[in-house]
Amino acid sequence: MVFGIPLKITKIEIRPGVIVLEMTGQIYMGPDCQRIQQEVEQLLGRSEKRIIFDLERVSYVDSSGVGAIVKCFCTLKKSGGSLRLAGVKGMIANVLKMSQVDKIIEIYPTAVEAAGNFLPAGEAEG
Repeated sequence: MVFGIPLKITKIEIRPGVIVLEMTGQIYMGPDCQRIQQEVEQLLGRSEKRIIFDLERVSYVDSSGVGAIVKCFCTLKKSGGSLRLAGVKGMIANVLKMSQVDKIIEIYPTAVEAAGNFLPAGEAEG
């Protein structure tokens, strides 16, 4: 297996109570998936429950990467939070559609649009 750009994750609070994890590179099984899950667990530990994965700069995701995204979605949902995806295009969009992840996790063109969909802080998500 040829690995390309290592996964880089940048945390941004796009508005109060809404955290964007901007991902750049490729998401492969192993350390990449573990890092994504650890980031979500750390955010939950700080009571951050409204998270957006910005995948605009992700060029590749394997099946383990899709599994990690779904696991994060389930972890957040069980904790009363929610996950949105943004910037999904090309190969990533195809993989999410084939795996039907697009039917369970809301996808938005941009992180700003995804953030606008969250209810104000303190109100329960649907």
